[in-house]
Amino acid sequence: MADYDFFVFLSHGLESGPGSTKIQALKSVAEEFANVRAEAIDHRSSKDPTERLTHLRQAMAAAHANPARTILAGSSMGGWVCARISEEAPVHGCFLLAPALALPKYPESRPNIRATHIQIVHGWQDDVVPPMPVIELAQSQNLPILLLPDNHRLEQSVERIAGEFRAFLMTAGLNPVNN
Repeated sequence: MADYDFFVFLSHGLESGPGSTKIQALKSVAEEFANVRAEAIDHRSSKDPTERLTHLRQAMAAAHANPARTILAGSSMGGWVCARISEEAPVHGCFLLAPALALPKYPESRPNIRATHIQIVHGWQDDVVPPMPVIELAQSQNLPILLLPDNHRLEQSVERIAGEFRAFLMTAGLNPVNN
């Protein structure tokens, strides 16, 4: 087993996969940093949010990832999974894209997001996860949120999101390979 300074786990959305454009863009950014293991979790075997929590827990355990040296990044249901994991074991970072938070019919949809570094990115035109409840959740927990002129998939903002993730990782203390 190789030793890494940081682990980055990427969690995709309900109808997506580990090869999705956003997840792969974030993974590529994470791989620009020294001594980082980046892993895109494959949740496609289940649409059940609690099973997806188990997938991420198992991946972290298999990698021997210390939560204090772990960055979680997720989109939609994957954002919910990351937020819930951070509630259980505070992680170093949580980067959430259009996270499925504050939804009335979603299990435990208002987690207490616990990470040293947190960033929520959401689209103003999101009709899957409305922005206002997520904004209210961010406000209640005093969390940073970036609102973009985009929809739930954030497909018009992938380049911007990659840049935001790069800045987030640098702020979290990760070192770019070409530093």
